[in-house]
Amino acid sequence: MKDQTKLQMKTHKESPRMAENRLTNGEFGQVLWAPAKSLWYTSHLFIAVVGGAYFFSLSALAVFIVFTATTVCLGHSLGMHRRLIHSSYECPKWLEYFFVHLGVLVGMAGPLGMTHQHDLRDWAQRKPRCHAYLRHGSGIIKDAWWQLHCDLKLDHAPEFLPEDDLKQDRIYRFMESTWMLQQLPWAIVLFYFGGVSWVVWGISARIVVSITGHWLVGYFAHNEGERDWHVNGAAVQGHNVRFAGLLTMGESWHNNHHAFPGSAMLGLYQNQSDPGWWVLNRLMNLGLVWNVKLPADLDYREELMPIDQRSQVRGAVKLPQKCPLLSHFQQASS
Repeated sequence: MKDQTKLQMKTHKESPRMAENRLTNGEFGQVLWAPAKSLWYTSHLFIAVVGGAYFFSLSALAVFIVFTATTVCLGHSLGMHRRLIHSSYECPKWLEYFFVHLGVLVGMAGPLGMTHQHDLRDWAQRKPRCHAYLRHGSGIIKDAWWQLHCDLKLDHAPEFLPEDDLKQDRIYRFMESTWMLQQLPWAIVLFYFGGVSWVVWGISARIVVSITGHWLVGYFAHNEGERDWHVNGAAVQGHNVRFAGLLTMGESWHNNHHAFPGSAMLGLYQNQSDPGWWVLNRLMNLGLVWNVKLPADLDYREELMPIDQRSQVRGAVKLPQKCPLLSHFQQASS
């Protein structure tokens, strides 16, 4: 039999960091308990529940709210997702490093780990079929166990090929190798100013809420909710989770994201709150952000079809710029 390692690999056009061959498959594999991932989450959950009740204070709660909002908005949404993974805008390298560091503080993985997790799921969901782990296709209790405590080992996984300026970047390699320890300097600062209560709420409670919230919104965003767009041939369709628009900094407009993954704006329609975009727009006005991509700037996708009147396009979507974008952006760019 021909050696599988010698098979010619090619990158998937929609997931360029994922290299596949004729054996590559996103449907078959085993879900296995991941000790480090599980113990990381469980230990912070224990500290948050027990220590959070014992060391509760209003100042600690305020630290939790501000720090969580900052890391989710600037870190996960703007740094990890819209910049590092999708390159939907450009900014100075120092600002990118700062945003991605805040994204690491969310507590899910380092920059390479987050990129790999995202791209593998994205790659598999675009296929006609994929594993239930990758599409949140099990019941909510089972999916919670899988996503929060386990990893998927595909029988024939694609090869992850990050670009050189990500893979060889010394700062990102340091963040990747120390991503759990990145919490430590902040824990010291919080302890100095607010004692144990600030550490419990500013570190452990924040991590648990962020990780759990990320999973929970992802579960609903891949199972139910409103849709304006359908991606033909894809195993998984994104759904908009309206109640979570503000809480997720715009990340819950997931049907929009499945339709236009490279767009820096996620809340494309009126009344779709997108705090991440609001911040990005202000940074653009200050000259700290440029080359911002919107749906009109993205390549035509033959497989993308409108399923709602407000998409305002009949047949294949060739002019996504006709979507009624948020009026404040139209005013800012005029």
